[in-house]
Amino acid sequence: MVVTPDNQTLIISESFAGRLTAFDIDADGGLSNRRVFADGLGPDGICLDAEGAVWVSTGENSIARVAEGGQILQRVSLSQDRAPFALMLGGPDRRTLFICTAEWHKADGAPANLERLATGPRTGEILALPVEVPGTGRP
Repeated sequence: MVVTPDNQTLIISESFAGRLTAFDIDADGGLSNRRVFADGLGPDGICLDAEGAVWVSTGENSIARVAEGGQILQRVSLSQDRAPFALMLGGPDRRTLFICTAEWHKADGAPANLERLATGPRTGEILALPVEVPGTGRP
């Protein structure tokens, strides 16, 4: 999840629903005005940039920069055996997108509601990608 710099909006990743959902943050810390920020994704860990776009996994072997409403502003494909699951904009000027990935394969006999299921030894890799628009918000 991310909170916008003005502390007015919370955006959460609903992995199994395939969407990003936004809420207004009320003065007392409560949440209201639930709405779909973007749909049709495979979100997991997300991060926010200074233009209000969210970097998110697509549920495939790619990541995307998505505007509110679901417009894909940028897409980056990864190796076929790498599945992204967490993203963060960092570095000295927050213009480096760090992408946590793992090797995932569909297991034989996996339940129909699971597109991917980790099998075999655990693998991981952190990729670093320079981006034009810096990160903002929390975390």
